[in-house]
Amino acid sequence: MKWVKRMGQALFVLLILLTAAGCTKAPCAEIIEWVDFLMINNIKYYYNDDGTREVTVEQRGDKVGEVSYMLNEHACTGHVNKNGDAAFLPIGTGIYAMKGYKSGFRVIADNKIYQVNDNPNAATMGDLLDINGRVEKVSLESAEDGSPIGDFSAKAASEFIQELLPLSHIGFDAIYKKIKHESGIFLRVHLQDGTSFRMVYYPKANAFTEGAFGTERLKELIMTQRQQIKAAAGL
Repeated sequence: MKWVKRMGQALFVLLILLTAAGCTKAPCAEIIEWVDFLMINNIKYYYNDDGTREVTVEQRGDKVGEVSYMLNEHACTGHVNKNGDAAFLPIGTGIYAMKGYKSGFRVIADNKIYQVNDNPNAATMGDLLDINGRVEKVSLESAEDGSPIGDFSAKAASEFIQELLPLSHIGFDAIYKKIKHESGIFLRVHLQDGTSFRMVYYPKANAFTEGAFGTERLKELIMTQRQQIKAAAGL
């Protein structure tokens, strides 16, 4: 009888342990390929890997936050992004303002530049992109491999920025249904500090992936420059 009692006690303890283990978050069954992003102050930033270099100490401003959760190998498909999340940056990684830019546009983490992808507080494209007075040139890239094709004229580049920044920023989700079946035109905005970033424009929808619909003048400007640049390149 004592043996039976001890077995019963052991089974009870085992049941408690199994129940506790069941409450622990299980590893994800799927393999997820995360985009290198971070999120603070409700703003999502992506690592600008093709248009920037490793930053210097002089470029790093005040600390604006830090990573509190790393998604890679921890989060599953249904994870809802929140402030402090980062795809690949370890917990405790400092996030800093980048000197010369508003922190809502660019921040620095792990000596890399992260640029805004979505800012729910941005009413215009100018609020989203802190580039007014900072643009060196605008160029056209191949939609097949991203290689450069040619530059907008200086006058056209200036007008492009003037038309772009006042546009209402409505976010990517609001334009997705209009652009999802259309091929985009790859544009690159080059800034005076030597960095750059790509914008994708969809002419039929007259929309940008950054979350804005263009004006008719902006559409005319882009398509005219595209035609002239491709003709000059023999394409």
